[in-house]
Amino acid sequence: MDDQCTLLVVGAHPDDCSIKAGGIAAKYVEAGHDVTFLSVTDGGAGHHEMDRDPLVARRRAETEAVAETLGIEYDVFDIEDGRLEPTLENRRRLVRYVREVDPDLVLGPRPNDYHPDHRYCAQLLRDAAYTLIVPNICPDTPALSTNPVFGYVADHFEKPAPFEPDVVIDVTDVEDRKIDALHCHESQMYEWLPYTYDELEAVPEGDAERREWLAGDGLSHLEENTEMNVADRFREALIDRYGPERGRAAGHAEAVEISEYGASLTDSRREELFFF
Repeated sequence: MDDQCTLLVVGAHPDDCSIKAGGIAAKYVEAGHDVTFLSVTDGGAGHHEMDRDPLVARRRAETEAVAETLGIEYDVFDIEDGRLEPTLENRRRLVRYVREVDPDLVLGPRPNDYHPDHRYCAQLLRDAAYTLIVPNICPDTPALSTNPVFGYVADHFEKPAPFEPDVVIDVTDVEDRKIDALHCHESQMYEWLPYTYDELEAVPEGDAERREWLAGDGLSHLEENTEMNVADRFREALIDRYGPERGRAAGHAEAVEISEYGASLTDSRREELFFF
C-alpha cells in the first residue's frame, strides 16, 4: 500500500459518520490522508416538524458544512431515509461507489442494530466486500486489485453478539474538530435527537451556547445510545495501547471491530491504517 491512505466511512444517515468516526476522520486528515463520508440515505425522515423534501435539502447542506469543516469529501445517495433495502440494485450501486473511492479502510455499522436502515446498510457493505475484486460483477467499473480492510464502528447491542473492538483510538486531541462537525448537523443535534430524548427544552438558543452544550453534558443520551465516545467503556484497552498515563487521561475515544469479510488486519496494515 502507498504512504497515502484513503478512509471511507459509510453511514445509513447523514450524521452517522460524524458521530461514530468523526475523530478517526480528523486524525486521517491531520496526517494528510484522504477521507470520504457516504450516507446511503437522504436523511429525509429524521425530524419531528419538517417534511421530507425541505429536510433532505437541509441535511445535504449540513453534510457540505461537515465536508468543509473536516476537510473531507461527503456524498449522499438519493435513497429515501427509512426505506433502505438490501437489494441487488443498491448493492451494485455501493460496489461501484466503493471501487471509485478505492479505499484502504472502510468503516460502517454492524448488522445487529435497532434501526432497519443501519442493519441494511451493514448488510450491503458485507455483501459488497468480496465482490469489489470480482471483475465480472459491475464490469462497467474496474474491479479493485485487493480488498480493503472493513471495520465496524462501535455500538451497544448485545445480541446475537456484542461489539468487540480490535482497535480503540484516543481522539482527545481532535475532539474539538469532531464537535465542530457534529455542530454542523443542526437539525439532528439541536432538534431531532433532543426531541427523541425528550430534551428539547434544554437546548440553548445561541450558536456558541449550543456548541458548548453539545461539547459538554447537554446531549448525554447521544453518547449513551450511539457510543459516540467509548473512552470509559474501553478504558483498559486504551491503557494497553497508549500506556497508563495517556490511557487513563484519554477523554474521547472511538473503536473499531475488524470485519472478517474484508482484508485481514495484519500487523503491517494495523500500523499503516491505525497509525495514531
